[in-house]
Amino acid sequence: MAGDRGLDALLSGDRQAWDAFVRRYAGLIVAAVRSVAMVAGDIEDFTQEVFVRLCKDDFRLLRSYDPTRAAISTWLTIVARSTARDGLRRRRAESLPLEAVPEAQLAVDPVEPVRKLKLPEALLSPRQREILTMLYDREMDVAEVAAALGIDPQTVRSAHHKAMLKLRAHFKAEIE
Repeated sequence: MAGDRGLDALLSGDRQAWDAFVRRYAGLIVAAVRSVAMVAGDIEDFTQEVFVRLCKDDFRLLRSYDPTRAAISTWLTIVARSTARDGLRRRRAESLPLEAVPEAQLAVDPVEPVRKLKLPEALLSPRQREILTMLYDREMDVAEVAAALGIDPQTVRSAHHKAMLKLRAHFKAEIE
């Protein structure tokens, strides 16, 4: 394209400018897509998707090109590779339904029961014990704990923080 004049004509909807743009940059875009996607059908699909993205929504993506940051060929290469990578990710996610994955592949190793810690009774206040139980044993979030206890969420966070400080100090002393 002959400088910004060609790009300006393209963005204003000039069909000849678009045709010239496609002729000039199609090879570059195909090469960029080919560097990511190896299957011929994918290359064709992703190349077409690049051109669709460029002209979609009144050339919104193409209008975002900033000539002070990169040459148009560099920018188009990045757009083409990103489009191809996104397309491959979508296809991978769509291609294998969960039911088709072998159960052995999804299996998780059994977890040994965790030994309950015996803490000195006076280490934590009853409220701190209750908050830790709700947060960790019952897997409640701060808002749920606050609602259940009828207190402010910041009070829950504060009590949790103070309890964790006490626990760290206790176990650090025990290790040393």
